[in-house]
Amino acid sequence: MNINNINTILFDLDGTLINTNDLIMASFKHTFEHYYPGRYSDEELVGFIGEPLYHTFEKHDENLAEEMVAFYRKHNIENHDKLVTEFDGVFETVKTLSENGYKMAIVTSKMRNTVEMGLKLTQLDQFFPVVITVDEVENPKPHPEQLETAMKKLSAVQSETLMVGDSQYDILGGQNAGVATVGVSWTIKGRDFLSSYKPDYMIDHMAELLSIAGVNQ
Repeated sequence: MNINNINTILFDLDGTLINTNDLIMASFKHTFEHYYPGRYSDEELVGFIGEPLYHTFEKHDENLAEEMVAFYRKHNIENHDKLVTEFDGVFETVKTLSENGYKMAIVTSKMRNTVEMGLKLTQLDQFFPVVITVDEVENPKPHPEQLETAMKKLSAVQSETLMVGDSQYDILGGQNAGVATVGVSWTIKGRDFLSSYKPDYMIDHMAELLSIAGVNQ
């Protein structure tokens, strides 16, 4: 993998840039306890994080999937601003990348309205001219369509692009799109789990991304 001339960085949002873990877990618990009381432990619910909501819920009941998505989202939106925070060093790192001319995009499995809520809350919206949500594509991660759409909008090429994320869908999506991948060790899924998907890099703090990308500090 040629990673000597990185100028484009694609970021997942939840669990990577912003800490929505408490919000997501609370919304999953709220939803599954309503529809399937007592079925899942917290550990099992973690396994659902990272894929589109509809895909998660249709596995349980295709006829109820849309209703469950709406139930989840109502709770998620109502509790968003009190449960969402930014991970340490994210704002400063993204700001530095922006100031150094790096092209950046958000590539997320979330719907646009909640993505915009999170970016606005953390003031990260100013740095991302391109945001590709699940609403803009037919095939979300790990399919490469979202990443390829973002790269096309940014006029980016594979050999100069990084994908940064906290779930296997981000790493697999990056690999399927032919770009270098960066896993974040603060993933709720656990460092060892994410490492098993063999990202090109694993970072313990977002500031480490600067040296990977070749920013002169």
